[in-house]
Amino acid sequence: MKTALITGASSGIGKALAHEYAQGGYQLVLVARSTEALQQLKAEVEAKHKVTAHVLTQDLSLPEGPAQVFAATERLGLAIDALVNNAGYGDYGLFWQRPAAKTLGMVHLNVTALTALTHLYLPGMVARGRGHVLNVASVAAFVPGPMMSVYYATKHYVLALSEGLARELKGTGVTVTALCPGAVATGFQTEADIHGVRFLKMGKIATPEWVAQVAYRQAHRGRVVVVPGLMNQFFAGMPRYTTRGFLRNFIFGISKRDAA
Repeated sequence: MKTALITGASSGIGKALAHEYAQGGYQLVLVARSTEALQQLKAEVEAKHKVTAHVLTQDLSLPEGPAQVFAATERLGLAIDALVNNAGYGDYGLFWQRPAAKTLGMVHLNVTALTALTHLYLPGMVARGRGHVLNVASVAAFVPGPMMSVYYATKHYVLALSEGLARELKGTGVTVTALCPGAVATGFQTEADIHGVRFLKMGKIATPEWVAQVAYRQAHRGRVVVVPGLMNQFFAGMPRYTTRGFLRNFIFGISKRDAA
């Protein structure tokens, strides 16, 4: 039986992806900080999809987090066939006014932990000649992001890393996919404190279940970059048709809060 490891699995896109992979016949390794939420998800997927789910409570924002996850799967004797790097968060506001600890924690989780986990699990996949990595980036990866500058920058990194690795891995039997959704109805907006921001009103907010379905299907097809939704595809394509200066000003404008 194939095994999928999913980070940030306790809610949102991660939880929806857990159901997609379980429905596809994967046993699961569910990673997040909330033991209670993970145990509830474990019970759901095992009852609904008749697969085994392992719970690993781990804060991946800690430097030792990725290595501890890898050590746990080694102890369980699990070969990971699908690594889903979904854990991450954003933050809204002027860069110099945001708490340094939250900003640096975001970089560590969105960038360093994702990189570390990928580096830990890729050698086994390559040696077996099969597997895939699904990295959750964002449509934000394609443009500059004033008011969320660090978050956008981390997603630039995830997209660039995914595309580079995809080319390096060509012919190995292992693929890498960068998922770049737009706004999704998850807890992200609350954690990032972006309620009332204009860009949330510009289009339909997707459900995590729909995004997960698209991601699962395209990752298994070996697609390198996946941008769900026509409006998001238009947004991702904007840098081809305009100047960087226009983009900076445009994103800054739609990142403001509407007056109450």
